[in-house]
Amino acid sequence: MRAALAGLTTRGRLFLTAAATAAVAALLLGESDLLRVTVLLGVLPLLAVCHVARARYKLACSRTLEPCRIPVGGHAQVILRLHNLSRIPTGTMLLEDRLPYALGSRPRLVLERLRAQQSSAVGYRVRADVRGRYDVGPLVVRLTDPFGLCELTRSFATVDPLIVIPGITALPAVRLAGEYTGVGENRIRSVAAHGEDDAATREYRHGDDLRRVHWRATAHAGELMVRREEQPWESRATVLLDTRAVGYRGEGPTASFEWAVSAAASIAVHLRQGGYRLRLVTTAQTETAEQAGPDMSGSRFEAGGEGPLLDRLAEETPSSSATVGALVERVRRRRDLGLVVGVFGLLSATEADQIGGLRAAGATCVAFLVDSTTWLSLPTQARAAADQVHEAAAATLLRRGWRVVRVPHGARLASLWPQAARGQQGFAWRAAMAETVAGGVRTP
Repeated sequence: MRAALAGLTTRGRLFLTAAATAAVAALLLGESDLLRVTVLLGVLPLLAVCHVARARYKLACSRTLEPCRIPVGGHAQVILRLHNLSRIPTGTMLLEDRLPYALGSRPRLVLERLRAQQSSAVGYRVRADVRGRYDVGPLVVRLTDPFGLCELTRSFATVDPLIVIPGITALPAVRLAGEYTGVGENRIRSVAAHGEDDAATREYRHGDDLRRVHWRATAHAGELMVRREEQPWESRATVLLDTRAVGYRGEGPTASFEWAVSAAASIAVHLRQGGYRLRLVTTAQTETAEQAGPDMSGSRFEAGGEGPLLDRLAEETPSSSATVGALVERVRRRRDLGLVVGVFGLLSATEADQIGGLRAAGATCVAFLVDSTTWLSLPTQARAAADQVHEAAAATLLRRGWRVVRVPHGARLASLWPQAARGQQGFAWRAAMAETVAGGVRTP
């Protein structure tokens, strides 16, 4: 009763105020008819309080997100299903699902009365413009009487996660000469080390070469068996992401850091679809390897298997304590880097030299250098100084054998991606300019 009295709405409080005013007027004027009005105005809110307080509803709630992982700018459908477990029907209920500010305003839905053991579902849509991991809920149910004089709030404790991954850009198919590709003659074979007896076999088909007959498997199976032509191939790729706060400029969804995260996600998806086994290494945290097994349901990336990497990128934030040295140290723990593609912010020549040392002989390493200063309006002299630092870092990576792609403000990754296959083309004049910045050392 105390909670129900505290739940009187503005209308209910006005009724009580009017009843008190009518009672005072009836006493002062000696009007008995006003006393009847006083009783009516005072009893209605009290009856509403009793009605709401005695309504011992037992409600069960479930929430479904379709899908549970969406890209930036995408929409998700949230379906709320309520089930009345009690033996008495409910009144009209007002539902309010609590949402983070990044997902928009809190939806308010009206659910008509539910009979005993009846279920009903309502839904709404959310749009996410900022990547991240968000908790949807808890659900708040407001119970009210038919006259709207009293309102009682009840809340469910369950929440459901919604993951907003970076925007994915479709990249054109280009051949990065020198890397271990997903198919073709340049690919590395991972053959079992236990000898011929462990070769994979299948049933003999008409036209198969008899020299491929596996006699031991034939004797065991009782029918002619041949060795498979396929071998367990495996291509690896390492995606590097610079998360240093000092390397980026700008704020909000259009910041240079958001471009870098989206680029890393797009490259990871593109390589995964090309048959690579991925690893993601950042300057702020330990590496994340591609996980085997089922992915999150409802995700359009479920079949691709890059879900864990995208989930990781969804929560990446610029770090003030991250360093290039930490990134290099984490990468050097593993030797099987395969193809290396890095997305970096502003680098000094020293930091670029540290990153350049990651390239092994014959390996293909591609660096996308985000010129974060182009996200700002700088005076002429400051712009020239920033360009010199950027070109010096690019020249250092070029001397180390990296392929360098410059990323100015407004650049599209789909247009820049083919430059990764052209190596030093398109950057030669910048490397020449960097000679004077590098202390007079000529670039080879």
